Amino acid sequence: MSLPSTTDEPRSNPSPGKAERSSVTLLVDREWFPYRVLLLCVLAEVAIVALDYFVNYGRATEIGDVRKMFSTSSEEGLGSYFAVSQTLLVAVTLGLLTWVKRASGASRWIWGGWLVLALFFAYMSVDDGVKIHERMGTVYKVLRERSSLPVSEYPSYFWQILFLPFFGVMGLFMLAFLWVQLEERRSRALLVLALSLLVLAVGLDFVEGLSKNHPANLYTMILDRWDLEEYTRGRFGRSGFDTLRHFSKSIEEIFMEALANSLIWYITLRHLVRSWSELRVQFVDGPAAGSAEPGVPEASSGE
Repeated sequence: MSLPSTTDEPRSNPSPGKAERSSVTLLVDREWFPYRVLLLCVLAEVAIVALDYFVNYGRATEIGDVRKMFSTSSEEGLGSYFAVSQTLLVAVTLGLLTWVKRASGASRWIWGGWLVLALFFAYMSVDDGVKIHERMGTVYKVLRERSSLPVSEYPSYFWQILFLPFFGVMGLFMLAFLWVQLEERRSRALLVLALSLLVLAVGLDFVEGLSKNHPANLYTMILDRWDLEEYTRGRFGRSGFDTLRHFSKSIEEIFMEALANSLIWYITLRHLVRSWSELRVQFVDGPAAGSAEPGVPEASSGE
């Protein structure tokens, strides 16, 4: 992205108290801008995992609050902040696409599909921030206990019973809708990769919720095959099981969920900047807001 250029518009004797009006043009490299966003996201994700390994789990400092700040398993850590911010920015990008699609005359089904995805990612940013699905899973478990119903039927986290059907439907909708909207093979391949990473993340979350003695617990299987206890005790001061569980959570939330969101953000940004050569947003006063200037489209097709 280049530096903005400012061009003064012709104006005559602006009324007192009103700010001077001018137009600003931001030039965006349509090929490199989405790629740079993706690269920055990936670098940030690698940095978050490295800081968790060295500062938090590796105990580069004995100050607990500092370690907690870099812990990928902490709701108050840098990783959580990054995930919430990134998901919200994906939602904003999808919202912008909805606005532009509607302004350019796309059918209600098309811009409505983009709106559904924008609202879904907006919800997910809130969910990541306040842990809605995890807390509702706990509420579900408590209510079942109070009603004397068995709670041991499902071996992992109870949120999966409540929310996985919804997430599954939204995942299938995203795949079908974006497969049609994204015509490039590379974008479609990255979409499949992103959704596959999210499925794997749910699988790891299922394993994380299993009891230590459950026959399907992957961490117990690994420790039965390889003796990691001496190393983890000496390096981190933690048991092998706790260490595997922690870094599995790190892989799940950063290298799977956050990377998947990075890929989705990349392909939606790429679709936005490659679908139109120019987007103009004009700020107007009064009831004309929301309508295009006569003779000037709000969104012009570029390719």
